[in-house]
Parts: sequence; structure tokens; C-alpha cells
Amino acid sequence: MDTRYAASLRRELSFRNAIYAVTLELPHVLSYSDLPVVVYKPSVAKRRHGNFLRASYESILDHPGWGRRLDKVHTQSRHSLPKSDEGWKELDSSMSFDALLMNVFCCPGVTESQTVAMKLGFEAGEVPVFGFRAGIPRDGRRVDRTEIDMKLGTLLAESKLTETDFQIQRPELVESYRDLNEVFDRESLPRVNGHYVSYQLIRNVLAAHHLGISVCVLLDARRPDLIEAWFAVMRCVRIADLRTKCKVLTWQELAEVLPAELRRFLDQKYGIVPPGRTPSSCNHDRIAARHVGPCE
Repeated sequence: MDTRYAASLRRELSFRNAIYAVTLELPHVLSYSDLPVVVYKPSVAKRRHGNFLRASYESILDHPGWGRRLDKVHTQSRHSLPKSDEGWKELDSSMSFDALLMNVFCCPGVTESQTVAMKLGFEAGEVPVFGFRAGIPRDGRRVDRTEIDMKLGTLLAESKLTETDFQIQRPELVESYRDLNEVFDRESLPRVNGHYVSYQLIRNVLAAHHLGISVCVLLDARRPDLIEAWFAVMRCVRIADLRTKCKVLTWQELAEVLPAELRRFLDQKYGIVPPGRTPSSCNHDRIAARHVGPCE
């Protein structure tokens, strides 16, 4: 497994967020690690959160289904972060792909945009559902209860940022899906030591088949390893019509059609800009010496 791309992106995001948090005087802490991760402290009273564009965060707070996502506990906080009376949440982390996903799709006007809808393949005006349970059939009467990152009308979306892969899973679990052999050339699916590689992708294609809709993977253009992993799974889909419903879109490609304020936010905080454009500089010697070293 090649982890160089993930490590490089984590390094850049660590540096960018250190600059972003200090420059804007946003409440935050750093994780206890060789490569510190910026974790932001929300201010519910002020309806502000350093990890979110203000407009997106206000939309999240005003939507009960979205707001509940903010309560997901940061599972590593006990050992990796300073103690907090309020408790740290997953979406406080600058590395959270869920936070990136919600920053984009909870931003007012994004899902109402015909251009964005055409880019991704959904009906403009659809309301995102985050943490969607597709109920994928398993053997017998069992169904899969795991969450898919987002459902947007007739589109399922899997979001990734700095994660090293799409998870590896034991064969008995993957092979318990009822439609696995109908949907995939099972023998061609990528494996390591007998375990299935890119389990989340396999599961999401099965969910799209079960629901009769499309599936898109949203990832960073700086992660060619994840793009290749997705194509390796897509090549194994037996059903031609379903294969055409399997899509990939980079955050950079999506940035082309997003509102200007959101584009600036994605540039400064994530280094995400439309193809052909250069991200804003993250060169700041004082922050570099204090936090994580120079950008590469």
C-alpha cells in the first residue's frame, strides 16, 4: 500500500490549518503527534466553528438532521488531544472528510445550483442526507446497517480526504452480500492476503444497485492512489448500465462551479482550487517553525 500521497496531503493540511487558525485567531488545539493536527473549538453561542465556513455552519445548526452529525465523538481524542470539558468531536478535526463534505453541500445555494447538479448528476434542489443507511441485502434476511457518507436524491456519495484507503475487509463479510456475484466479477476484485481491498467502494456499488441509483466518489486530485483504487473496483462491475452510474469527481473539479466565498475558503484551508489554478501560498516561516515545518 502506497501511503506517500496521503502523508503528503496530511502534511500540507496540517500546515495550512496552522496558518489559517492563527491568522484568523480561531480557537483551536494541536494533537499530540509528530505531525500535529489542528482541531478547532466551536463557539455555539456565536454560531461559529473554525472548521466550517460560517454560512455552512449556520445551515448545519438550523437543520436538525445535519446538526446531529456535529455530535460524533472523536474516538482518538482521549490519547491524542488536550482534555476538554465539552469533549472533542470528529468534525472538529481539520482532517475530517465529513467536515469537508458538509462545508460544501450545506453551503446555501450549492444543491440548488443547476450547474452543480449537472456536474454530479442529481436534481437541483435535493436536500442532502448525511450518514445514509442504504439497507443493502445480505444472505438470508439480514441487511447492512453501515452508513454511506451522503445521499443526494438519486446519487450516493463517498467522500475521502487524507484516509489511506477505502478499508480492507475479511472475505466472509464481503461475500455475505446477496448480490455480490451478480454485480461483480468476484474473482477479479482486488485483494491482499485473501482480504478484499476497497470494501467501502464495493459496498457503495452494491447499494447503488440495490436502490437503482448512481454512486460517486469525491476525492482530492492530490490522491491518484484513491482514484486508481476506484477504477480497480469499477472494472469488476459486470452490469454495463451500473458501470455507467459509477462516477468519480475531484474536489478540484467541483470547486469550478461553487460559490466564490466557498471557493476562497477551500483554497485557504484545504489548498483546493479549480484545475489549472494555483492554490494560495502556505509559506509562513514563523508558523512553520512553531508547528509542522515548511510546505512541500
